[in-house]
Amino acid sequence: MADIIDELQWRGLIRQHTDLDALREALNGAPVTFYCGFDPTAPSLHHGHLVQLILMRHLQNAGHHPLALVGGATGLIGDPRMSGERTLQPREVVAQWVEGLREQISRFLDFEGDNPARMVNNLDWTQELSAIDLLRDLGKYFRLGTMLSKDTVARRLDSSEGISYTEFSYQILQANDFLELYRRYGCTLETGGDDQWGNLVGGLDLIHRVEGERVHVMTTPLITKADGTKFGKSEGGAVWLSADMLSPYAFYQFWLNVDDADVIRFLKVFTFLSRADIEALQESVEAAPHRREAQKVLAAEVTRMVHGEENLQRVLEATRALWGSGDVKSVDAQTLAAATEHLPSGEIVLGEATPVDALIAVGFEKGRGAARRTIASGGCYVNNVKVTDEDIPLASEDVLADGSILIRKGRRNLAVVRPQSAS
Repeated sequence: MADIIDELQWRGLIRQHTDLDALREALNGAPVTFYCGFDPTAPSLHHGHLVQLILMRHLQNAGHHPLALVGGATGLIGDPRMSGERTLQPREVVAQWVEGLREQISRFLDFEGDNPARMVNNLDWTQELSAIDLLRDLGKYFRLGTMLSKDTVARRLDSSEGISYTEFSYQILQANDFLELYRRYGCTLETGGDDQWGNLVGGLDLIHRVEGERVHVMTTPLITKADGTKFGKSEGGAVWLSADMLSPYAFYQFWLNVDDADVIRFLKVFTFLSRADIEALQESVEAAPHRREAQKVLAAEVTRMVHGEENLQRVLEATRALWGSGDVKSVDAQTLAAATEHLPSGEIVLGEATPVDALIAVGFEKGRGAARRTIASGGCYVNNVKVTDEDIPLASEDVLADGSILIRKGRRNLAVVRPQSAS
């Protein structure tokens, strides 16, 4: 890679930074040790953290040394939000979330080879600080006017809820992290989301005041859609990276449904595809948008990166099966349940209900006459098999691995019925 800064700028991964020429010179020279912090404010990372992990991997691929910091200490405090005080979690919950985030992060960075990543926890040095140490050794370097001017703090102070001293002090702890990593590992670059700019600069200033050295900070832009609205809500909520909080199927579908106006930009940000590959996909979007080729590649690449090849293949098998080009009976229960979670549903009695009853139960038809006409015209499918006899009852052999039966009307209308016990 000739110039990592050029590459990151082309991908849209740089928003704010210190002296760009000096940063470029540093990253094009000897290996730089850099860090990014991840606070355990939830059991899982989400798509915003994924941007940071991808940036870290780009820098690691360019030969630099990543430090992935999990905030066992800062997670106990909580980074101030734009509105509302965070609920402080019990220590044991934060410790559990720390381990979960460590496991997730470990999948994205290389912890072996010539420039292995290192995992660190700021609880290791923060828990040793006494209140006197915090005030004498750190607090004296922070000016109250600067701390009050931070965007999040200023907004909270102007609100009716204000801000607690606990959250107000967060910026001191994060700045100290940069100082500690500078001292322990020679870390000279901190990266983070653009909403962290004030905290990142606080660490830069602290190192300059205490050590007399100049270091660098760099942020990624907050990802928005082409219309300017916030990006990152799935049908079930946030785009979590944990399969327990968002199934691989739902995760894949989220990326598959990205708008044409956004897909090329997201391919640059969220994948490691080459410029040539992305430019070819851009041509596909312009020439044949109905094929959604770029969305399919985006969904597959990000799902593979987050959930692995095996889960991706399960998702693809389920997708094909649901829409008639695969065997729905071969799909495992967990994937099938996730794939049908948000479909219309109804209940039927096995051995009594017919396809006519199923069409009515899921709301595809309002009456038996309309249901019979749909079947007669070849427009009803049970588990992707066209129904030719409206009077054959649905039986136990029709039940799929997750306990449902797939009902389709026409090409695009899918639903499930689930058996109930006969009274």
